[in-house]
Amino acid sequence: MPWRGVLVATALPLRPADRSIDHDAYAAHVRWLAANGCHGVVPNGSLGEYQVLSPEERAAVVRTAAQAAPPGFAVVPGVSAYGADETRRWVEQAGEAGCPAVMLLPPTAYRADDTAVLAHYREAARAGLPIVAYNNPFDTRVDLTPALLRRLHDEGLIVAVKEFSGDVRRAYQIRELAPGLDVLAGADDVALELLLAGAVGWIGGFQNALPASCVRLHEAAVAGDLSTALPLYRALHPLLRWDSRTEFVQAIKLSMDAAGRVGGPSRPPRQPLSPADAEGIRTVTGKLIAAGHH
Repeated sequence: MPWRGVLVATALPLRPADRSIDHDAYAAHVRWLAANGCHGVVPNGSLGEYQVLSPEERAAVVRTAAQAAPPGFAVVPGVSAYGADETRRWVEQAGEAGCPAVMLLPPTAYRADDTAVLAHYREAARAGLPIVAYNNPFDTRVDLTPALLRRLHDEGLIVAVKEFSGDVRRAYQIRELAPGLDVLAGADDVALELLLAGAVGWIGGFQNALPASCVRLHEAAVAGDLSTALPLYRALHPLLRWDSRTEFVQAIKLSMDAAGRVGGPSRPPRQPLSPADAEGIRTVTGKLIAAGHH
């Protein structure tokens, strides 16, 4: 089940001069995440700025991740798109690249009702890969409620859900209504709560900067070792809460830079953080590294 464990919604390194994709740096980043204990990556998620990539760039990112991944390291690309036909084509492309599963939002440019959501996932499922649903009602204005997730799962359209609503009660409701559906922590700042509630994986952002510490947090949480997990979570939380803010891409990339990785700029319309926010992220990241986090 390649969607279980710690999967990293990868940031995409862009060259400062022209904001073109640095595929060598991205491949090195994928290998580094694997070496630091992560179980897979999710290219072309929101953190990967898929919305501002050309179709050719988007396909190339998936191929780069798949080619860089060591054996047993999952590549589960985001395949979200405005329409179901385009989404199905991205699922097919992921399969051609050798990916074992994909992650999919509901329609992103249409406030779909349950009937439209079901049709969207049915079309994507025609391509034959396991689908991790992605519930992000803030960006899509479509809420994959526990009842709707049950319908999607009962029809065999999804195998898991990345839960980003911020409501940790959802984990319990989903388990009651769809006990066979895997719940994945989807927001870094409620990751511990969701893991303790039974989530079997964590698709997160700050693993890009501090993967080993995030893996330790995940392992302690699933083992029920709160004496390890809670202090670690408290230490990381000043960074983790940025994952639920509008500027999360810039924040995570800046934290990567501060940690000695290749974060770099973002493409418009994203703009650099304010000087105060940027200094805060650099300071917290530096303190964590000085304390032994990596």
